Amino acid sequence: MNTQTQAYGEPWYWDNRYTQDPGPFDWYQKYPSLSPIIRLYIPHHHHRVLVVGCGNSAFSEGMVDDGYEDVVNIDISSVVIEAMQKKYSNRPHLKYIKMDVRDMSTFETGSFDAVIDKGTLDSLLCGYNSQQNATKMLEEVSRILKDKGVYILITYGSPVYRLHLLRESCSWTIKLHVIEKLPSADSSEHRNWDLTSPILLDDGGSFETVVGKNADLHYIYVCTKDKSGR
Repeated sequence: MNTQTQAYGEPWYWDNRYTQDPGPFDWYQKYPSLSPIIRLYIPHHHHRVLVVGCGNSAFSEGMVDDGYEDVVNIDISSVVIEAMQKKYSNRPHLKYIKMDVRDMSTFETGSFDAVIDKGTLDSLLCGYNSQQNATKMLEEVSRILKDKGVYILITYGSPVYRLHLLRESCSWTIKLHVIEKLPSADSSEHRNWDLTSPILLDDGGSFETVVGKNADLHYIYVCTKDKSGR
C-alpha cells in the first residue's frame, strides 16, 4: 500500500485532487451501464436515495434524468461539494452535502430507502485503520436505512474479500450481481450471466463456474437491511 492510497480516507487528499482535476469522473461504471440494477432494486422514483462519496460523478444526474426525485449526495471534500452545489443549483432533485460517511449523524435513523456506494468503501479499505473505518461506515449505512432498505455496493472486491466484512458488520440479506469492467461488443456471446440475475453465493465453487476463473469484473452487492439489523 503506497502513501497515496493510504490517504484515500483523508479530506485533504480529495480536496487537492478535485482542485487539480475538477472535470467529471465516474469510478468503475457510469449510470447507463448500472441503470438496470438501480431500477430493479429502487423501483419507486419517489424513494429517498443517498449516494455516498459522490465526488464529481455524473451518476446522480443520470438518476434524476431517469426520473428519480430525491437524490442526496455526500462527500468528505468541501471543494467538490461546493463545485457540485454550484453546478446543480437549478436541479432541486439533487442535493449535495459535505459529510463523512463514517459519521452521518445529521441524518435520522431509518431516513433513506437506498444507499449507493461506487468506490467509497473501497477507498476506506485502502487507507489507514481500514477495517475500523469500513465497519464504522457500514454501521452508519445500516442505521440510516429503513427496514428492508437496500445498500448497493459497486466494488472491485470479489466475494472472498467483501462478504465476510459485509456479514460481520451488519445484518443483511445479500445478493451478488456482476458486470464486466470493459464490456466489448461481443462480450455477451461469451458470458454466462445476466446483469439483473443474482449469482448464487455459496462455498461450492459455483461462482467461478458461472463467471469464469479469470473474469475481469466489478461486483455489485445488493444488501437488504433485515428488520433485526443493527
